[in-house]
Amino acid sequence: MPRTIVLLVVLGSTAGPLAAQNIHPTTPPVARAVPLQGEIRIDGRLDESVWQSAPAASDFRQNQPHEGQPATQRTEVRFAYDGAAIYVGARMYDDSGSRGVRTRLVRRDGDPSSDYVQVIFDTYHDHIGRLFFLVNPSGVKNDANGLGGGGDDSWDPVWEVQTAIDSLGWTAEMRIPFAQMRYPSTTAEQTWGLQIWRQENRLNELSQWAFWGLQEQGGPPRFGHLQGLVITSAPGRAEVLPYVVGRSANVPGNAADPFYDPHALDGRVGVDARVLLTSNLTLNATVNPDFGQVEVDPAVVNLSDFETFLDERRPFFVEGAGYFGLGGLNCFFCSNVSPLSMLDTRRIGRAPQLSALRDSLDQYAEVRQNTTILGAAKLTGRTPTGWSIGVLDAVTRREWATVQRSDSALTRRRYSVEPFTNYFVGRVAKDLRGGATVIKAMGTSVYRNLAGDPFAAANLSRRSEAFGLGTEMWFSNRNYQLMAQVAGTQVTGDAAAILKIQTSPQHYFQRPDRGTALDSTRTSLRGLGGYARFARVQGRVLWEVSTNIRTPGFDNNDMAFLQRTDFIYMGSNVFPQWTTPTKWYRQMFAIAGGQQQYNFDGDLTDRQVQLFGYIQPLNYWNIQSFWIHRTDVFDDRLTRGGPVVRRAGIDVWNAEVETDSRKNIVLEVSGQLVHSRDGYWSRSVNTSVNLRPASNVQLTLGPSLSHNETGTQYVRTVTDSFATAFYGKRYVFAQVAFNEISMDTRLNVTFSPTLTLELFMQPLISSGDFSRFREFAAPRSLRKLVYGVDVGTSTPVAAGDSIDPDGSSGPAPGFVIGNRDFTVRSLRGNAVLRWEYRPGSTLFLVWTRSSRISDLPRGRIAFGDDFSDLFQGPSENVFLIKVNYWLGL
Repeated sequence: MPRTIVLLVVLGSTAGPLAAQNIHPTTPPVARAVPLQGEIRIDGRLDESVWQSAPAASDFRQNQPHEGQPATQRTEVRFAYDGAAIYVGARMYDDSGSRGVRTRLVRRDGDPSSDYVQVIFDTYHDHIGRLFFLVNPSGVKNDANGLGGGGDDSWDPVWEVQTAIDSLGWTAEMRIPFAQMRYPSTTAEQTWGLQIWRQENRLNELSQWAFWGLQEQGGPPRFGHLQGLVITSAPGRAEVLPYVVGRSANVPGNAADPFYDPHALDGRVGVDARVLLTSNLTLNATVNPDFGQVEVDPAVVNLSDFETFLDERRPFFVEGAGYFGLGGLNCFFCSNVSPLSMLDTRRIGRAPQLSALRDSLDQYAEVRQNTTILGAAKLTGRTPTGWSIGVLDAVTRREWATVQRSDSALTRRRYSVEPFTNYFVGRVAKDLRGGATVIKAMGTSVYRNLAGDPFAAANLSRRSEAFGLGTEMWFSNRNYQLMAQVAGTQVTGDAAAILKIQTSPQHYFQRPDRGTALDSTRTSLRGLGGYARFARVQGRVLWEVSTNIRTPGFDNNDMAFLQRTDFIYMGSNVFPQWTTPTKWYRQMFAIAGGQQQYNFDGDLTDRQVQLFGYIQPLNYWNIQSFWIHRTDVFDDRLTRGGPVVRRAGIDVWNAEVETDSRKNIVLEVSGQLVHSRDGYWSRSVNTSVNLRPASNVQLTLGPSLSHNETGTQYVRTVTDSFATAFYGKRYVFAQVAFNEISMDTRLNVTFSPTLTLELFMQPLISSGDFSRFREFAAPRSLRKLVYGVDVGTSTPVAAGDSIDPDGSSGPAPGFVIGNRDFTVRSLRGNAVLRWEYRPGSTLFLVWTRSSRISDLPRGRIAFGDDFSDLFQGPSENVFLIKVNYWLGL
């Protein structure tokens, strides 16, 4: 605790006063948009008179490969506008003419790995937000919304673009409706921030209109200015997107289950709506939303006590996510740090949390896979005075399960498996000092209606609230940055529900040797979390110091993804960089640092030093490597609620090589070797081969192989009054050898910028071999006692292993450990045909296949048998068709 307080004081004293900032370290370039007289036909030809009369943004300078030098290829970008839209006409000259143009067909927002031009608007000119519009010579769009402080590439505005390749190079012509953007509500002339990037793939030359160097932070504060815009009105303030979905599911199952339907058919309809309340505030709403995923989650084998984190993929929640962030992880090297996250929208509409089988007679149950979202709405945008607003509210209905019992009458019952719940998130942010200071406040609330449902009340909290404050500040011409967040949480409910939270893996209040005792009578839980980082973010040598804190009672797991609490983290890194090309490299940088962590009882729970290096040789390969050294430390989680024990230190070596990403064959190979100081080794190899046999076809093969060993895999806890050193319990561990083989395979075929076919397949075979069961010799000790070798006996039996911890002559009772060996075989994949048949309107045809066989009680991989069974075993096949239709009103 004292170390953390000292660090926070240092951060506060270093920051200094909030002095006025030099927003533009250099004089920004200026472009001017002209009012449109007549019409523009969006065909990519730039043959309208306005493209000859409008002044051009030109004089680009190289960012890569020769920093600061004039671009070798001339670029001219012009702007015009009318009452409904802004128009962009871009001419990209190439001294090799059409032969020098490099292009590929990929899906929207895909990586084109080709020439491109990108136009970025800071529409509020607040030096914070950004709207990205990118196109390559094949007309492939890539757009993103950074208005909320991050880059949201799920944002798919309805805009037009056409390109053409000719003897001079290539051209792009864009029409971007004002209704798709947010900007100040004024009829006076506006000035927007503007940046333009051009990539010349043949030369690997990246140039920019408003220049900043590789050792400078850049971003909106360094943008140029777009002047001359006078927007008197913006028609088309509303959008409606109705949809219809049909689904056919062919699912293997138990024929004796009365709820089993091997060929289920269903359908649904709904509507999403978007209304521009003003030019800078947007209301999104949805009724009976379709949050079905068209991409499958990856298969994983998880033997930890934490749930698996999965990325949000649902469009309604992903779009505009930047408006709902308080602040997160932002450091050079953070290998074991949890950021202060306040929101994980996958909590909304999650799988029902309550068990449908309540006693031994409950045999079969019909339960929905996900909770129904009755409706959701969000308000996002900015006010004219510089306030950024994000408000989200979603309501999920009470879900029921029908259960058939195994009594003589085959009685059926209905149980509530998820209560009616309201989820609320609100965040406001205010930028000051021309964007050099941003202050944020964020609150979340989860309310469950548990009235009349004692089972739910005993297992789920009734209310969960969190409130946080955050800031980002830049100093000394943005050479230094301070990030800081603090948040408080409160969870309330019945004593049984709060007890369940206290004993969860996030807290383990039941640990008998901890300072904060378990309280089975409490009906609320409160805690604090915080994060602070002060860093030099521009210059030849960068550095950072940071701290991260969660008190034992901090819990926002109902609205965010929380892995653990009860820690005080501190770390620092130094980051020298060499960005001027030499005879043997183009750029190079290194990181050296260390970090450590304590719990609130004062136990050192993590300490490490690290080294990282990266180099790009003259052939544009990318080579990087790192080494991590962790010392022996205490572990307050390993016994899963038991006393603190000691964890052996490890060394991690990792290396990765990637070939030139512009080529038709790109190879990436990474390898990792881990050695623990109690004698265990782990190794893994991951390979990715990216093949581009044609300009519209991309095949990626990603085989991976890993072998991991540990001597401290938790198995079970056995009550034993003779185990006095461990407070009447034995914590049983095993030596385990894990092996895993998988290969992510993707095939993308792009027929046109609006028609794509994507195929994904992931075969996975994983095994675990459990042996040499053991216990720790004493709390806070590193030494383990192997049953049958160091202490007691271990005898193989039909059910697994019979353990007598102190031998046949001792008083301690024996116990049996069932066979824990396993082999999992999983095959997951899907095929997605996307067709944007008119702007904003899309047809999806989706086939998803998944199979998982996990009941093989052997701890090794028999590759021939396991691989063939992947394609022969039972599988779930789901066919889905979805059509939406965009209406602009």
